[in-house]
Amino acid sequence: MAISAAQVKELRERTGLGMMECKAALIETDGNMEAAIDVLRKKAGAKVEKKAHRIAAEGAIGLYVSEAGDVGALVEINSETDFVAKEDRFVGFAQMLAELVARQNPAHIEALMALPATGGGTVSEQRAGLIAQFGENMGVRRFVRMTADGGRLGHYLHGRKIGVLIRITGGDATLARDLAMHIAASRPQYVQPGDVPADVMEREKAIYVAQAEESGKPREIIEKMVMGKVKKYLDDISLVGQPFVKDPEITVAEQLKRAKAAAHAFHRLEVGEGIEREASNFASEVMSQVQGT
Repeated sequence: MAISAAQVKELRERTGLGMMECKAALIETDGNMEAAIDVLRKKAGAKVEKKAHRIAAEGAIGLYVSEAGDVGALVEINSETDFVAKEDRFVGFAQMLAELVARQNPAHIEALMALPATGGGTVSEQRAGLIAQFGENMGVRRFVRMTADGGRLGHYLHGRKIGVLIRITGGDATLARDLAMHIAASRPQYVQPGDVPADVMEREKAIYVAQAEESGKPREIIEKMVMGKVKKYLDDISLVGQPFVKDPEITVAEQLKRAKAAAHAFHRLEVGEGIEREASNFASEVMSQVQGT
């Protein structure tokens, strides 16, 4: 019988396993949801459907950069508790996945889950083994991959919580790492102010205009007020416009100019971003560490 996407989605939500595994189990059981769960339980060796509803907002970032420095990757894997996220096997799983992403360049999570894993079995099977061992839900949430493209990759991992990759040209390895640490602490969203999408900038501008108009000041004054706020906003969310964490008297743009370097792209992953959970100020931890170096 034909298996619908809705059936696969439901089974994924109930078990926390990969799309292809769920589809195969449904095909094997002619679409019988409960029978498919039993099939997956037997293969996974754990009662994964009892874990899947739990929020897995803790976890670890795996980071890998090749020995040649030409390719790197970040992977976020999640667990329910920080206790499990600290376990060596869990952290090692994250690191292994980052290396797999860098070397194999999978197109999406399902493709990554199907890859042969270091130590035997597939990534999906090793994940199921971790669920069985630790007794709580865990999942591979996202990954990014970056190549040097003739430049240099900088990287930084703050504990297990925040990982950064950045591509620069010029400068040296120390500058690349300093910039990665800066990104971890200061959370820029774009490299340059010009990278900010027009609709994002216009939305902010409209807010500033509405605020300024309440002041009752002349139109030309309002325009200057708005342009000043827009510039500050763009500097705040762009890497080059931010004060450099190791020397706040200058901007990142000025530091890059001194080093005759340029920043081209970056990725920043923080555990649990966008997942509802108790907030923790990891950025403050990074800032303290950077300023102490």
